[in-house]
Amino acid sequence: MSLTYRTLRGPDVTTALDDLAQMRITVFRDWPYLYDGSLAYERSYLASYVDNPRAVLVAAFDGDRLVGASTGSPLLDHADDFAKAFATSELSFDQVFYCAESVLLAPYRGQGAGHRFFDARESHARDLGYATSAFCSVIRPDNHPLRPKDTRSHDTFWRGRGYAPLPGVVAEFNWKDVDQAQSTQKRLQFWGKAL
Repeated sequence: MSLTYRTLRGPDVTTALDDLAQMRITVFRDWPYLYDGSLAYERSYLASYVDNPRAVLVAAFDGDRLVGASTGSPLLDHADDFAKAFATSELSFDQVFYCAESVLLAPYRGQGAGHRFFDARESHARDLGYATSAFCSVIRPDNHPLRPKDTRSHDTFWRGRGYAPLPGVVAEFNWKDVDQAQSTQKRLQFWGKAL
């Protein structure tokens, strides 16, 4: 399966929103997010990428079918969500570019899409003059009952790209897990690297 990649900005993002919303729900239902999402929420969340000239969506296609995507925008655009996590950090909040989600359908994994996603977002961040690239990953206990036996951490991949956990920079969000009746609080560790 040969993938092609396109970088979308502004109004061009609109063409991918519904497919990306559905893909986020599909991919994030799996470990470690276990997210029980809705199209209404996803559409609302992703709409912020349409009207933001500093945001980027890197899309992976198999022919005309969207099979993977990653997004990014300045961390300042997420200030309400992440200001508390960065309150004690030495990083200047306005100098951090936030690499949000990377989602890829399972049959297309292992072909280098993860590197392409990071390369494009980091390049976009450098073009905008950002000094640091960061993302966050959900923290789950090793003994979580829904943890697959054959799961592997992405830590080696992230470290290989030059990222490291940012000490003490942990965000908190609520969402409903696939096996739960209501939303519960989750902790997410930020990772970062200098660009």
